[in-house]
Amino acid sequence: MTYRIAIVGAGESPEDPDSDGFAMAYRHAAGYRRLDDCEIVACADIVPENARQFADEFDVDGVYEDYERMLAETDPDIVSVTVPPAVHAEIVTGCADHGGMDAIHCEKPMATTWADCEEMARACEDADVELTINHQRRVGPTYERAKELLDDGTIGDLQRVECSAMNLFDAGTHVFDLAGMFTDQATPDWVLANVDYREENRWFGAHNENQAIAQWRYENGVHGLASTGEGSDAVGCYVRLIGTEGRIEIGVDDGPPLRVRHGRTLGWSRIDTGENMWGDTLHPTWKAAVAKVSRALPGFPDEPFPQPSHVERAIESVVDAVRRDGVSPLSAKNALQSTELVFASWESARRRGRVDLPLDIEDNPLEAMVEAGMLPVGRDDADGDGDIKQPLGSRTDDD
Repeated sequence: MTYRIAIVGAGESPEDPDSDGFAMAYRHAAGYRRLDDCEIVACADIVPENARQFADEFDVDGVYEDYERMLAETDPDIVSVTVPPAVHAEIVTGCADHGGMDAIHCEKPMATTWADCEEMARACEDADVELTINHQRRVGPTYERAKELLDDGTIGDLQRVECSAMNLFDAGTHVFDLAGMFTDQATPDWVLANVDYREENRWFGAHNENQAIAQWRYENGVHGLASTGEGSDAVGCYVRLIGTEGRIEIGVDDGPPLRVRHGRTLGWSRIDTGENMWGDTLHPTWKAAVAKVSRALPGFPDEPFPQPSHVERAIESVVDAVRRDGVSPLSAKNALQSTELVFASWESARRRGRVDLPLDIEDNPLEAMVEAGMLPVGRDDADGDGDIKQPLGSRTDDD
C-alpha cells in the first residue's frame, strides 16, 4: 500500500536567504520521501508562492491555499501540520472533523492554550485518527541510547531529571517530553516555578519567557528540574539523569553529546552515537548542500547520509504506527503530559505557589499575565535610570 501524504503549511524554503524559520514542512517532506510506501500528493499554504515553491521542490501535483479543499479533493491518509502553534488546534481539529485519514502529525509545541491542547487530542480520538506531535528527539539515537543505559541499571534507580533550554514552551517542550520518556511516562504530581519576562520574546508568534526555573515531582518519587534562558547554564547540559549509582549527561557544554559516570568517584565514559545532540552527522548547512547536490547529480546516492535525521526518524515512527495499526511514541497522550508541565509552570508563576496536577485551567497563563500587565514586558527599569526600556525585537517566523 502507498500512503497518500498532505502537508498543511508549506512555509518558506530553507534555501531562501530571508527565511528565519526552521522550514519544518521541508523536513517532514524529506522524511516521507525516503519511505518507499509514502507519496506526497498535496500541500496547502495561505501564501500561494510558498505552496508552489514547496510543490516544485518535492514534485507535488496538488497545490492549494485552502487546506479543507485540499483534504476534500486529495483524500490523504496522513497529514502533516507545520503551521505556527497558535493555529495548530484549528487545523488539527479541522482535519479530524473532515475525517478519512489515518494520522495527523503536528509540529510542536502542541498549542498555545491548555484547552486547545486537550481539544486537539479529544477531536482526534473521537474521529479515530492517530494524533502525534513532533517531539523528534525521543526517537534520536543519542536519547534512545541514554534510555537503554538507564533501563539497564547503569546509574541505579533514577532520582532526578535536570534539563536546560532557551524557554519552557517552544524549546522546552522537548526536554519535558524527554523527561516523560526517561520516567516511563510516570504521572506528574505537582509543579513549582517562576518566570521572568521583561523583554518581549515571541517565537513563531507565541509568547515565551526570558528566564524560568521550574521544579516538579512525579508520583513515583522522581523529581524534575528545568532552567531556561539566561540561567539555563546553571544545569550545564541539555539533560542530566541522576541515579542512585551514577549520572548520564546529554549535550554537555563544550563536551560530548552523551556520557555516563558510574558511582561517585569514577571518571566519565563517552558514548559515541554517531551524531551530535541535535541529530546532525554534519553541520546542517553542509548537510543541506550535500543533499541538494545528491538530487542534482546523476549517479550520486539518493540518501548520502547513512543515518536519518531525528525528524526523519519521527516521520518513520508515525508511518510505522499506521502500518501496524499501533501507537507511536510521539502520541498525543505523551505530548499532553509534557505540555501540561509547561502550562503548569506558567500557572505556578501566576498563582505564586505550587500547582497540583491535573491542571484545572483552560488558558495560557503567560499570555494572560502579559495581557493583564502582571509582567514587566517593555517596562524594564532594572538599571534605575528612570528610562522605560522598549521590548527587544520579536521572532515572527511563520513556520
